[in-house]
Amino acid sequence: MTTLASSRRGAPSPDGLPSVGRRLRLDRRYLPVVGTLVVFALLLVVGGARYDNFLSVGVIANLFINNAFLIVLAVGMTFVILTGGIDLSVGSVLALSGVTAAYLLRAGVPAGVVIPLVVLVGSLIGLLVGAMVHVFEVQPFIATLAAMFFARGLCFLIAPESIPIDDETFVALASWDTWAGGQWRLTSSVMIALAVVAVAFYLLHYTQFGRTVYAIGGGEQSARLMGLPVARTKVLVYVISGTCAGLGGLLFAMFSRSGYSLTGVGMELDAIAAVVIGGTLLTGGTGFVLGSVLGVLVLGLIQTIVTFEGTLSSWWTKIVIGALLLVFVVLQRLLALRRS
Repeated sequence: MTTLASSRRGAPSPDGLPSVGRRLRLDRRYLPVVGTLVVFALLLVVGGARYDNFLSVGVIANLFINNAFLIVLAVGMTFVILTGGIDLSVGSVLALSGVTAAYLLRAGVPAGVVIPLVVLVGSLIGLLVGAMVHVFEVQPFIATLAAMFFARGLCFLIAPESIPIDDETFVALASWDTWAGGQWRLTSSVMIALAVVAVAFYLLHYTQFGRTVYAIGGGEQSARLMGLPVARTKVLVYVISGTCAGLGGLLFAMFSRSGYSLTGVGMELDAIAAVVIGGTLLTGGTGFVLGSVLGVLVLGLIQTIVTFEGTLSSWWTKIVIGALLLVFVVLQRLLALRRS
């Protein structure tokens, strides 16, 4: 029996590899995320070697503090891109959420009413976009482009100029923080962003809804033939994206203590870049929420290095991000060709 057990453990797999080697072989789906992790580690090494105090706990904590709103945007964008769609409206919805919050708080509306209301604004716009995509079969690019112009126009109607936020409850919420281990600073925005990531991770990997999202990205027609709720899921992913954009606007208002109509211009491109760099395929079907978070941290780390350098123009951040984006898109294409 010992001989038989040994032969089974060492038996080759159908592809000619021992079973142990097959288990240890990395799944191709994780390769883009591993690439993102390698880039993140390299940036840390380069920054740590070049600048003093770069690898301090404070610098790493500030990556989350300064990019909490972008993490939430990227989470919502991940759901949309996993289905093979796109959402160009999130930057404008973020601005609309922040402007609406500032306007209502200045008018004396309690913060307890304003906070859920501005998040609901994002959800409603997401529902409108989802209905356009599903019911009227409008291409996601066009539907979200229309929503982008609609939301941005509303921003200027509500607040032609910047509106400062001085509501005591809102300021207290924005100023709240705690220290983990005595060194790691966690603000209210970071805690909310991490909670959103945890919920999104659970939805995508442990629910029927998440499996349907991946199935639609892998092939919508196949998902229909399997009897999956394709129509409902396609609408819901845009509702999730809009909700995340509304919440992201709230977090940005907490960060800046103001509402401004030009907030978030081009931020939808940052969210898309973070998701793609984080390993999500633009064609849908493959990707991970944690990869998108890692993509946001890579973007933030690039900005931090440029800031530490001091002599570089801030536009170098965009140049490096553009180069990274091209590399990851090419990597995705090569993986897709190899898989086919």
